[in-house]
Amino acid sequence: MTACTASPADRARIFQLVSLLLTYPDRELLDAGPQLRAAAADIAHDDVRQDVGEFLDWVLATPPIEVQRHYVQTFDLRRRSGLYLTYYLHGDTRRRGLALLMLKQRYRAHGLRLAGGELPDLLPVVLEFAATVGPGDGEAPLRQHRQGIELLRAALTGAGTPYRLLLDAVAAVLPPLTEADRDAVAALAIDGPPVETVGLDALGYGPDSGGDVLAPYPACSAPEATR
Repeated sequence: MTACTASPADRARIFQLVSLLLTYPDRELLDAGPQLRAAAADIAHDDVRQDVGEFLDWVLATPPIEVQRHYVQTFDLRRRSGLYLTYYLHGDTRRRGLALLMLKQRYRAHGLRLAGGELPDLLPVVLEFAATVGPGDGEAPLRQHRQGIELLRAALTGAGTPYRLLLDAVAAVLPPLTEADRDAVAALAIDGPPVETVGLDALGYGPDSGGDVLAPYPACSAPEATR
């Protein structure tokens, strides 16, 4: 089954489950193993069901403290594999601030708000939005940040982390990369994101706005978009 044949309901199911699995693996999440496996079994897309099942095999068989340490090392301590999508394209620049503002406005237009003041480009939040709102406007941020998703996927694959399976699952049901996308991803992988920092503070997302724009969310509070 390809991205073109995955039904909207199946894509929503995949985005919802991967959103949850990309949050900090606290005790509540890890104790929900049977429910997580049941949700994975309902996925119709064969490759995605296999990827998510393999990830669950690892995360549920590994001691919780090791999973939690691995999560922090993978996403919170490595800038190149952070979960904040706008960073991959814009770095810490005013263009990133505008991209964050546009995402936040898109969420508000659908009556959604961010829990706990989280940044709107956090991948679990973007996936939650896609699952909640559905095709069209709901999945638009995923398509717009396809290059960033691919850079994150490449970084996770290079690191050999089981979390790469979750990015494989997302990529499997998104439109394939265009040739222009591939060229842009290759260039960004070599050069990295822009480094100009002017403009973020004015939009409330800079280092002087009360927090680092790449600061990890609190370990015990999984981010989500809520009505």
